This record gives sequence, C-alpha cells and structure tokens, in this order.
Amino acid sequence: MTTERLHIAIGGLVQGVGFRPFVYRLARDCDLSGWVANDSGGVQIEIQGEGARIREFLRRLPIEKPRYATIDSLTTEARPLCREVGFIVRQSDSTAAPAAVILPDLAPCSDCLREMSDPDDRRYRYPFTNCTLCGPRFSIVARLPYDRVNTSMSAFPLCEPCREEYENPLDRRFHAEPVACPACGPQLQLCDASGTQIAVREAALQLAAEAIAEGRIVALKSVGGFQLLVDAANSAAVARLRDRKRRPHKTLALLYPDIESVMRDCRISALEKAQLESPQRPIVLLAARASAGARIATAVAPHNPNLGVMLPASPLHQLLVDALQRPLVATSGNLSAEPICYDNDDAIRRLGAIADLFLLHDREIQRPLDDSVVREMDGQTVMLRRARGYAPMPIEFPAVSGAQPSDFLAVGADLKSVAGLARGSAAFLTQYLGDLDNRAAREMFEQSVSDLKNLYQAAPESVIADQHPAYISSRWARRQQSAFIGVQHHVAHFFSCLAEHGHRDRALGICWDGTGWSADNTIRGGEFLRWDGDLEVSHIAGLSPFPLPGGEAAIRNPRRQAAGLLYAALGRGAFADEFFRDNFEPAEQQNLAIMLERGIYSPVCTSAGRLFDAVAALLGLVGEVSFEGQAAMAVEFAAQQSDTRRSYPFALKQQGSYRLLDWEPLAAGLLEDGRRGVPAAERARAFHNTLAQMMHAVAVRAGEEHIFLSGGVFQNRLLTESAARLLRQDGFRVHCHSRVPPNDGGIALGQIYFARCGASYRTLSKEGYEQCV
Repeated sequence: MTTERLHIAIGGLVQGVGFRPFVYRLARDCDLSGWVANDSGGVQIEIQGEGARIREFLRRLPIEKPRYATIDSLTTEARPLCREVGFIVRQSDSTAAPAAVILPDLAPCSDCLREMSDPDDRRYRYPFTNCTLCGPRFSIVARLPYDRVNTSMSAFPLCEPCREEYENPLDRRFHAEPVACPACGPQLQLCDASGTQIAVREAALQLAAEAIAEGRIVALKSVGGFQLLVDAANSAAVARLRDRKRRPHKTLALLYPDIESVMRDCRISALEKAQLESPQRPIVLLAARASAGARIATAVAPHNPNLGVMLPASPLHQLLVDALQRPLVATSGNLSAEPICYDNDDAIRRLGAIADLFLLHDREIQRPLDDSVVREMDGQTVMLRRARGYAPMPIEFPAVSGAQPSDFLAVGADLKSVAGLARGSAAFLTQYLGDLDNRAAREMFEQSVSDLKNLYQAAPESVIADQHPAYISSRWARRQQSAFIGVQHHVAHFFSCLAEHGHRDRALGICWDGTGWSADNTIRGGEFLRWDGDLEVSHIAGLSPFPLPGGEAAIRNPRRQAAGLLYAALGRGAFADEFFRDNFEPAEQQNLAIMLERGIYSPVCTSAGRLFDAVAALLGLVGEVSFEGQAAMAVEFAAQQSDTRRSYPFALKQQGSYRLLDWEPLAAGLLEDGRRGVPAAERARAFHNTLAQMMHAVAVRAGEEHIFLSGGVFQNRLLTESAARLLRQDGFRVHCHSRVPPNDGGIALGQIYFARCGASYRTLSKEGYEQCV
C-alpha cells in the first residue's frame, strides 16, 4: 500500500465553528497522521497515510463538516513524507494577510441551554455559557486569526476545568475561544444610573428582573451593545421609555421567552418561525393578533398592525425572560438618532437619563452590533437591517476575469450607513451603523471603516462613494489618499440587487426610494434603469416631478409634500382646494404659495417615497412624522385593510428615448374619491395597485426579461408582492433583495459591484431632463 502526504488549504467559514476538532476526529477515524491549524486565510491541513484513507478523508470532509461551516475553496498539493506519530492541532499562523471569514455572533445552542438549567452542572445559570456552536464571535474578535488571544476573552485566563475542555480535541469546547465558567469568566454587576454598584452575579440578575417587573427601565449590556428593557404590558413604563428616549412613534422591539408565547400574540408562517428560532436571532416583523392587546401595551406599536419580535439571543437574555415569563420591550440602547452604546462608562453617561438601572458585565465589546431586522416578503426573508447574527458574513458575487482585482473600499450612503470592503469576488460589509447626520454616528462610521481595513489588513487603492456632493460619506471619501470613484445613488441600488443574485447580463432596475441626488440637481427616487450587461447603465424612465416647499422641512411634514404635489397638478388652483384650507393656517398658506409660485426653497423631486408621503397626507393618515418611513408605512397599513382591485389612471409619456410616468391622473382620482367619501383604506389600496401597474407599463416597453427591485420603497410588502405578481404574470423574471436591505443599507454592496463590473452610467443632463418633462 502506498503512503502519501497531502497539504490542504481551505477557505470559507471555517473558524469559530468547530472545524479543527472536526478535522482532528476525522483524521483519527481515517487513521491519518498530520496536523491542522488556523491561519489568516482559513484552515491549513496536512495529512499522511494510505492513499485510500486520504481519499476517504477528502470525500467525507465536505459532507460531515460542522453545521455552520462553509467551504468556499479547497486546494490540495502533494508534499514529501514526514516522520510523525498521530494527528495534532497546531498553533495558528498569523503571518499571511487575513482573508478568513469570521462567524457572526450566534444564540445559545440546545446543549448550552441544557447545562444552564441543570443544577448539578458547573455552568448552572451562568449567563456567558457557550461552545464551538454558539456564543459571541464578531463582537469580541480584535484581529485575525480567530484565536482567544485575539479576542476580548484574552482578559479572562482559563481555570483548569475550562482549560481541559479547551485543549481536548474530543470535547465540544475544544478551542471554543469564548469558553468560560463562573470561576474564570465574565461576571454580571447591577449599577444605578450614576454607575454605583448595587449587586453582582446571580443577585444582579434577580434584582434586574424584579426591577423590570416593578415597571422600571433597565439598560442591559447585550451581545453587541446596550438594550433598554421594560415590561411590554406596562403602559406607563413604555410611555416613560418613549419620553426619555425621545422616540414618540416608532415601533419598539419585543423580546419573548419562547416561540409558544410569540404564537399566542402573532400570526407566524413557517419561514418566520424558522427565522425567529435561527441562531442569528433577528427581530422579525410579524402580524399581531387582535388578542395581543391584552398583553402588549398599545404604545409599543402605535397605529401599526405588526410587532417586531425576537427570541433570546444570548444566555443572559434567556435567564432574564425565564425569570419574568412575559414579553419585554427590548429597544436599542441609545437616544433617538444616536448610535447604540456598547461601552459600560459611555452607556452610563449617555443613557443615565433614560435607564433606572444598568445590568452590566466585564467582557469588552470590540464593535457595536445592533439587532438585525428581517421581514418575510415575496416568499423569502428580506433583510431590513443587517447587523448582529449576519455581519460580517461576506456577499459573494461572480469572479471577474483576468488578473486579481485590487481592494476597494465602499462607504455607502449617509442614511442607514453601511461600509464595505471588496476583496476578490466577495464584499465584506460592516454592520449597520446608523445615520451620519449625528456626530457620534460619524465617529462610529470612521471607527468601523478603520476596523474593517485593520481586520483584513487592507490598503484599498480606491474609495467608492455616492455622487451626492454634500453627503458626509462622500466628502470623507474625497479626503482620502486613495482614488475616488463616484456612483449615482440609484445605480448603486440597482447593482446591490444584481450583486445579490450574481447577475451579469442585461436587466431592468426599478429603483424607488425617498432621495437620491442626480447630476441634473433633481432629487430622484422613482427611477427605471437599464444595464446592457456589459458597460453602460442608462436612465430610461422616471416619475414626473413635483416641488417640495421648504426642502428638508417638507420631508418631515407630509402635508407640505401634498401641497407641492397639488401645485404641480393644479397650479394656482391648488390654493383653492379644500386640502389647503383644512391643513394650513392662512399665514402658512400664503408662505407656501410664495415658495411654490416663485420656486423658492422648493427643490424638485421625482421620488416614489415622497409620493407616498404626499398621499399619506391627502388620505388624512399622517400630517407630520417623527421617523423616516412613518407616512409611507401608514399608507401600506391602511391599504392592507382593503382588498379592492381598483386602480387610478396614469399617463406614460414618450419623450425621445425617455419615458415619464405622469401621476397627475392618479392624484385627481384620489381627490375625487375623497370628495365622494371613499374610505381611506380603499384609496390606499387603489394607490398601491396603480403603482404596480406603472412598473408593469414601463417594463413592457423596456422589454428586459430580468427585473430587479431595489430602494427603500420595496420594504413595503404589499407593493413588492403586488408588483412582482403582476410582472411575473407577463413572463418577467423578478428579483428582490434578501441578504442585504433594499434600503440604503445595501448601497455599499452596489457600489462595489458596479466598480467590479466596470460599468458606467450615462448621466441624464439637466437640459435633457427638462426637455423630457
């Protein structure tokens, strides 16, 4: 029999998932000698033994790999035979440039939960229990390779029993880097709002649970940052939290003890149940049952038929809800518009005026991670906020031909900021960072970009940003030493969806959102783009424009957007419409008339998002908003209460190679229905039906088989599913987002894919646009 030796290099998600102990056990089972080690690119293996045994090892390796492991690449190379005995796990090699995939933070597995509930186990009720299948990963790693010395756990020397588990290749905690126990690991402490310690360990947990039951607000240091917790049934406590957090209307997330209690309050599909119970533990948007009002305060989700629900994401969460056995509000630990807190001292400073108590621990969080948010749409899970549980998993797309491409840094957009690093055929995206109009968020953005480059030891040759000249992210990108590449906002939306599906052929992109700057100085947001599959992206259609009197002030006030819409449709006749008389005081009417007639502080927009806002005001649903998307959500929720198939007329005007979707007949129909007393729900549903027909009309004339839907408007489940269904009925192949958000959280991925594809955008000039209009 012939003895052989083989070197195996594996790339993919192979660190922090129990891959080395799996290889150790497999090699011993196949009677092979050699070694396995992590390195900055993944896992390196050398095996020696009979040729048949080596082939058995290679056959079983991808079939029997650990549950969360993924193998993206596997190369083999023959090596000279060595004198050795047995198979060992070597110390990691950290000399190469990092390319390994880091596992996200994962919820506790069933084995760890079982240990925590066993009074005879040494980890009984220990809130930091974990193993190779669960626990913190991305939130604690400081550098690659993923070894304990490179994580926050380096501050906690292992006790002898933990060390025995950690060093035993046959133990399920073998090289589980966050391994700990009550004797050697992180500990809880409960502090008051000034930071004075009240209790530690089990007493801290019990007192925190009692405080929540009494209606107090507790700031909990979670996996990736702080959450603010109150009893979800206590209306006074929820109202107090909203007042202190300065969050008057936006829905608050809920933490439930178990899936049975969720099913009692919400309607759940099989897909939604799978997401709730997944190791990622995102917040899942669910339809609330009518009976939920008996257990959930109305102030948790005012005027919203949905609840944002999650199950425990850590052992600490599990112990807390086990003690209370009721749903808790678990919202981000921040003031409105600020990034999440993740440092103990900073949290007490920033949240001391909100929280009554702080349940802290002494394990350092390396980077902030908010809770991820998902929603089922069009038969699949759609990411609305990508953070804990999903970041930093890379998004793979088709490899480019020719030489190895250089690294790119993409800085995304200013709202729902996410940055990304392109390396080879993958994009490594940061977690959700928030909105950059806040100073603390800007600091977090710069820190996260630096963190991304340091983690992968990257020196990007180019920085890609939005073309908007006033974007904070774009101005930052232009100040860097690397070459600057600007990508138009809606082109980035289009290419983010293309990247998700690995599409490199002709396609039509329908990109509808709130705001995207274009070179013609128009605020765009109802765009149709065509890619020729090679080099050129062209703007082929859009919504007709209307003014926004007051600019940014109008975006916060849908009544003003409705005024601009009516003026565009009716001219001076708009000032005589009952909407003006009913919604504005005489002095405000006069100011609006001056702004609109003279074009003062009234930028023009083509935005589908702003159209939704204006319609919300016309329907009497929302006059002013306190958070982005509030008005559009109100229109969607109203439409869900009607099943009418009615729609309103619209016009599709041909102007050379450009088509303009004229919504004026739609607005006239809405107003006429209002005068006739047609319920707002029916008008809202007819509005949705009309928008779907508008998309279909342009798609038919564009003649592209593949259609990609992107932009914040496609967070609307009713519109997305209505449009997709109508288009598919006519034979179009419709592609939606899933792994990255359709909102601006996907912009960085689109910027990267646009640059990787070497595409260019044919800008519609201001003069050309005016000719079309």
